[in-house]
Amino acid sequence: MKILSIAIPCYNSAAYMRRCIDSLLPGGEDVEILIVDDGSTKDNTAEIADEYEKNYPGIVKAIHQENGGHGEAVNAGLRNATGVYYKVVDSDDWVDVDVYLDIIKTLKELVAGPQTVDMFISNFVYDKAGAKHKKVMRYKAFPEKEVFQWDHAKKLHIGRYILMHSVIYRTMLLRECNLELPKHTFYVDNLFVFQPLPYVKNLYYKNVNFYHYFIGRDDQSVNEKVMISRIDQQIRVNKIMIDTMADNKIADKRIRQYMTSYLDIITTVTSVMLIRSGTEENLEKKKELWQYLKAKDGGLYFRLRHGLFGRTMNLPGRGGRKLSVAAYKISQKFYGFN
Repeated sequence: MKILSIAIPCYNSAAYMRRCIDSLLPGGEDVEILIVDDGSTKDNTAEIADEYEKNYPGIVKAIHQENGGHGEAVNAGLRNATGVYYKVVDSDDWVDVDVYLDIIKTLKELVAGPQTVDMFISNFVYDKAGAKHKKVMRYKAFPEKEVFQWDHAKKLHIGRYILMHSVIYRTMLLRECNLELPKHTFYVDNLFVFQPLPYVKNLYYKNVNFYHYFIGRDDQSVNEKVMISRIDQQIRVNKIMIDTMADNKIADKRIRQYMTSYLDIITTVTSVMLIRSGTEENLEKKKELWQYLKAKDGGLYFRLRHGLFGRTMNLPGRGGRKLSVAAYKISQKFYGFN
């Protein structure tokens, strides 16, 4: 039985995917590494995937598909996963090997234990190119080294969000909640974490620095200029997150609070990028996004629109928009979110 399935979405990733794969191979027979070649055409990504499958039979599987985007690569990994747990590692990122082996050991103990764990959380490192000091995302609100429920967790501070880099989901939970990420859309990593949350009952947090999230390529999706050029995809993800909350009657107060806070920051990011673009068309899109939220869930709209970020992102006039951007930059530094 495979304890952990790891999907690596790859699109023209030949220049850096080997470091990612090599960091995962020490998991041995306890893991399966699903290299998803998402229609790469500009380099030998497909050949590298096949090479690893040939050299590590039973551990590495190469999956080739027509280009469908990051989300469809995650979907393909999930469709092929046989492990009890499922993890996504982007092809330009990597993991700490010693911590990785320790996490596999812990997952095996949890599988053998009396309680089913739906979500396993660990820390990740913002591995920014050229930075001497690497920021680590930790989750001090969570109890350590024990199975716990949401009501045993403290409130997460702003900026301490559970991201794809920090989460390992139980594979069957993702299938039971019918997770399917949209094709040809960036920023779906937010949906990967967000949409299954109402189904999560038991959690486990290990305070170790597992995942290294590389930041530094000019073409990365989190680059601000790139985000603005792909703003329609960010809006699409934002609206799906709104739909997720509007369509689910989330009884657990702590999950609802957390999801509301998460949606708040995503809507803030979308709004500020629309403002930063400086076009009248995108200012109309910002207005329409908030109207969409209001039409979907009036109560949720009220909480977000009249919260700190909502008020700041909707200041009137050109001067108000400049203040919105300035406040966002201050918030980035103060709260530490990327």
